[in-house]
Amino acid sequence: MRERVDAFDWSTTPLGARANWPSELEAVVHQILGSRFPKAIVWGPSFTTIYNDGFVPILGDKHVALGRSFADIWSEIWSEIGPIAARAYAGEATYIEDFPLIIDRTGKDEQAWFTFCYSPLRLADGTIMGMMDTVIETSDTVRAQAALSLVNQELGHRLKNTLALVQAIASQTLRGAAEPSAIESFSHRLGALGHAHDILLQQDWASASLREVISHSLEPHDPGGQIMRNGPDLAIGSRAAVALSLMLHELATNAAKYGALSVADGCVRLSWTIDGDHLDLRWHESDGPPVTAPTAKGFGSRLIAMGLGRSSEIQLRYEANGFKLDMHTPIAELAS
Repeated sequence: MRERVDAFDWSTTPLGARANWPSELEAVVHQILGSRFPKAIVWGPSFTTIYNDGFVPILGDKHVALGRSFADIWSEIWSEIGPIAARAYAGEATYIEDFPLIIDRTGKDEQAWFTFCYSPLRLADGTIMGMMDTVIETSDTVRAQAALSLVNQELGHRLKNTLALVQAIASQTLRGAAEPSAIESFSHRLGALGHAHDILLQQDWASASLREVISHSLEPHDPGGQIMRNGPDLAIGSRAAVALSLMLHELATNAAKYGALSVADGCVRLSWTIDGDHLDLRWHESDGPPVTAPTAKGFGSRLIAMGLGRSSEIQLRYEANGFKLDMHTPIAELAS
């Protein structure tokens, strides 16, 4: 493109002969032609266009478009990008990510996405004479993300179907061989597991919001708003999200059976803070019936005692005014 720009007869364009160009235009032309990033200069009231090699693939069959009006080159989308260009000419830079446009660069309409910045170009005295279009096409990335989203949704549906199937098999297998309450507890734990995976599905299975995990996990157990929650948000890994969801399910279930959630005036204060490189989480019950330490540990108690990882430090206190749990966990372990 440097060779094309040097050889082009600019006297046939509104810019006039290159020898008469302002030094500011010459400087920015040299700058974009030395860059591998897609860039185009749009200069003057006629939107005369100069661009580099990186911009050629974006043009497609519109290349070669040197010296033409940017509005003419992109006539099919000018109604959408023209107002953004006008803002640049008025002195306002604009940055947009994954902007959807239907363009015609191969003889037919195609859906494409672009991340770009239109920024004003000025003369030495501050006069705005044009704009710089710095752009990258993100069509492949957007399509890949859409495809991944569909895969995740399908995976989520299959996971729910699998959990429902496990629930049905367990119910049929254990019928008559186990207490109805045991089957019910098993079903509820599967439900808690499903809630955790719903949150991970929304985050592409990579991480989850601590607040969202807490909110989704406790929502089925708190119709009366007896659980007070307070603490900062934090991104946690998938393993910690599942562990926290199951632990909160057990805590809320126990509170509903024996603790503060078993009476109308009972209250649970769930709070968490970040202390350096650790997360401190507290589940404190009050105004419920008197509680005593269990004489035997069931699965739920062992699940609570596991915390959120091998390095979690758990303190359980069965006090006269209510059950209390304090957990101290390294943030690095939560993020893994």
